[in-house]
Amino acid sequence: MKTIKAVIRWLMSLMMWPIRKLYRRRNGTTSREQRHEMPNDGYLGLVSEALASGHTAVIWVKGYSMRPFIEHGRDRVKLEPPSQFGVGDAVLAEIRPGHYVLHRIIQIVGEHVVLQGDGNVRGEEHCWRSDVRGVVSEYIRPRRTLLASDPALRRRIRLWRWLRPLRRILLFVYKSYV
Repeated sequence: MKTIKAVIRWLMSLMMWPIRKLYRRRNGTTSREQRHEMPNDGYLGLVSEALASGHTAVIWVKGYSMRPFIEHGRDRVKLEPPSQFGVGDAVLAEIRPGHYVLHRIIQIVGEHVVLQGDGNVRGEEHCWRSDVRGVVSEYIRPRRTLLASDPALRRRIRLWRWLRPLRRILLFVYKSYV
């Protein structure tokens, strides 16, 4: 009985392979665009300087720490200079000299800011308000652009923060689906 189930599972995965491939290509996870990659330290330093002079910047996201809201290699984010930000905002922050992260603010106490990636089960980064270099204003996906101020997105972010104890299980299910 177990071998029959295994064979059926294998046949189903074989039949679904073209559909999965098409889905990945349409949603941008398998992009044919030419990209030039630079080390984050140098590149994000340049982005930080541009933001400090009042410009905006659009960057490709690398890494999986912001899953499920931002996906590696598929999504881009538009960063704006940090005029004001609060808990729940995704920010580009310099946590050590020359080391930048794009994570979400989970707590602000005075001048102290605590950050954590949406895809992180535990582990937090700490910085000062002055170390926040940019605030995400738009999430750019292959077929649509979401404003960071979108009420539906803000509700999902609050729900995700509330489900923090269950994140490990939810991320496991998400990773097996994507």
